[in-house]
Amino acid sequence: MLNFLYFGSPFYGFYFDPYYWMIIVGAILSIVASMKVKSTFSKYSRVRSMSGMTGATAAERILRSSGIYDVQIQRVSGSLTDHYDSRNKVLRLSESVYDNSSVAAIGVAAHECGHAIQDQKGYVPLRLRAAIVPVANFGAMLSWPLILIGILIGGSQTLITIGILMFSLAVLFQLVTLPVEFNASRRAVAVLSDTGILYGDEIRDTKKVLGAAALTYVASAAASILQLLRLVLLYGNRNRD
Repeated sequence: MLNFLYFGSPFYGFYFDPYYWMIIVGAILSIVASMKVKSTFSKYSRVRSMSGMTGATAAERILRSSGIYDVQIQRVSGSLTDHYDSRNKVLRLSESVYDNSSVAAIGVAAHECGHAIQDQKGYVPLRLRAAIVPVANFGAMLSWPLILIGILIGGSQTLITIGILMFSLAVLFQLVTLPVEFNASRRAVAVLSDTGILYGDEIRDTKKVLGAAALTYVASAAASILQLLRLVLLYGNRNRD
């Protein structure tokens, strides 16, 4: 995102960029989604679960009930920095989740457990995402330098095209991430209900938290697609010129 906002000048090749609105729309979507997930998490972080379980204890129970015994649970600094490390078999919960007994904290912990369950069951989209991570990172790192160099040396269509293709790998990663995250949330809601960790309205509240979190992935994917489309349109214009 920052790379596009930095290099996404209103002028492209010394003429007005008619597609710059795509950058603005993408940025707005990302900001709105980020604000939504933070406000929703904050709201339901003040709703204590009836079970009294913390995010860490709920995660441990979910993993054990799913027959997963080789995943460690660790605390990490920050807020909403929770993630599952499939390579090292570690489920990392942020400070706002690990020791918190709210329905929001338990929902987030359960979501990350959903990824561990996906890993255990060999969920194909998760495996695919893990496989393309190195390629996506490589593409994201090289895309804008190649495009910028191509512009600076007189509009090298070859370099610009390669740069666009590199960025498309990062967009592919965003798209593959969507089913992985949605599926993890569905698994989380199901396991919370089946294990009795949350009850009734607590399940509804957790769905709201996970739904808000899902919006961030949708917004990120939409912003990336808009940025890629803008590059393709601009490249097409230069090519016709």
